Amino acid sequence: MTDGDDWTIREGDGPATVERKLGHRERERLERAARRHDFGRPEVTELEIGNTTHRVAEVEPMDVDGVRTMVVGTIVWGVAALALVPFVGTLEESDRMWWLWAAVAGFGLGCIGIEYCRRRRNALRIQPGRRRAAID
Repeated sequence: MTDGDDWTIREGDGPATVERKLGHRERERLERAARRHDFGRPEVTELEIGNTTHRVAEVEPMDVDGVRTMVVGTIVWGVAALALVPFVGTLEESDRMWWLWAAVAGFGLGCIGIEYCRRRRNALRIQPGRRRAAID
């Protein structure tokens, strides 16, 4: 399919084979299509509900513990709270002091969420089959 830096595609068999140059968008589309099958595709089941056909894939849930997500979110809320502190006077004058308190609450709840996710992660490491048994 490829020949050095020139991307060509051959159409037909035998001596009547036609080669044409591929544009960059078509080349990218073909590369995406080739990569799509590298990971395999799950079995797809079609369900008909009323007049609609739904396609459902049998996939395993992601094995994510959520600690990193909670840390990033908590940091964002903390930065927002710190960024609003210099504007306390302006926030009070315009009746928007709740912005600061929402950011402080987000930071506080994020700290609780981090601890919750860490404990959950540690519990799952001690008993790795616990999550799978609950699903089955």
